[in-house]
Amino acid sequence: MARKPTNPERRKLILLGVVLAILLGPLMVPVSSSGKITHIEAAGPNGTFFKWQGIDIHYKLTKASASCFVPGNLIVLIHGFGASTFSWLPVETKFSPCDDVISYDRPAFGLTERKLSWTGLNPYSMKAQQSILGELISKFANGRPATLVGHSAGGQVAAQFALDNPKLVRNLVLEAPAILYGTPGADTAWLTYIPQLNHLGPLLVSSIASSGMNLLSESYHDTEKLTDEIIAGYRVPLTIENWEFAFWEYSRADRSTDVAKRLSDFAMPVMIITGDDDRVVETALTRELAAKMPQAEFVVITDSGHLLHEEDPEEFMAAILPFVR
Repeated sequence: MARKPTNPERRKLILLGVVLAILLGPLMVPVSSSGKITHIEAAGPNGTFFKWQGIDIHYKLTKASASCFVPGNLIVLIHGFGASTFSWLPVETKFSPCDDVISYDRPAFGLTERKLSWTGLNPYSMKAQQSILGELISKFANGRPATLVGHSAGGQVAAQFALDNPKLVRNLVLEAPAILYGTPGADTAWLTYIPQLNHLGPLLVSSIASSGMNLLSESYHDTEKLTDEIIAGYRVPLTIENWEFAFWEYSRADRSTDVAKRLSDFAMPVMIITGDDDRVVETALTRELAAKMPQAEFVVITDSGHLLHEEDPEEFMAAILPFVR
């Protein structure tokens, strides 16, 4: 007859079971993507991509008019968190007809390929962002320094690149730039490499499908301008396979910058522009940034929110065009 475990032995067995459940339980939870189509399919037959480190980077190019005798500027539009080339539709054709205007989808966003393994730079890191932007300028500038227009987190990317590559940047427009925010989660990023949390990570960030729409609504001063068509455009990237896994990789990548410590180092003209009702990167915070950069031109558009180039494209372009030209 088998011996019954004593009370101390029973407690040890229960404790062992609890430990195993904690360690192995999360790894047993099935995690899959809600996206069902490829980035190529999402982009459609007219989608354009360039290769960076073997990854398809989606971009849109509005070429200068063939009737222009003198080459214009290269304008590079850099979207913010959760956005994409779609965000720039209201303004991409409103620059000079002699300018080449290009926007692109940063890894984890838009229609760019969602790579889950790679060699070389982590495509979701700030270093990769700088490399991608540099390659794009090299590909399309034809020797011209570029005008960078960076929105929100894209303003971080644009500002870092301008500081590190001043000869490649003609001038810089920072729209509601998330520069004084720092990098959210940088102090706890090490936790994301715990196997159990790493396994569940894509499931945890999948809530962006709903919370992201709330953020989009908060980004508008006048939500009546946020049409069903705009909401649908923001949802397209959520149909791409593995979008949750890529977003998890983005959330734990090193995206730190030193821009906030180098605000007096810009060697090119800088414009800072924001809406007076920005509740995402608060107007007061952008005003504080402008105060720390007295050499920068500062513009506030009234009755506008965080996405002023979408919400008030005419006012936005009227403000930046003289500066860009």
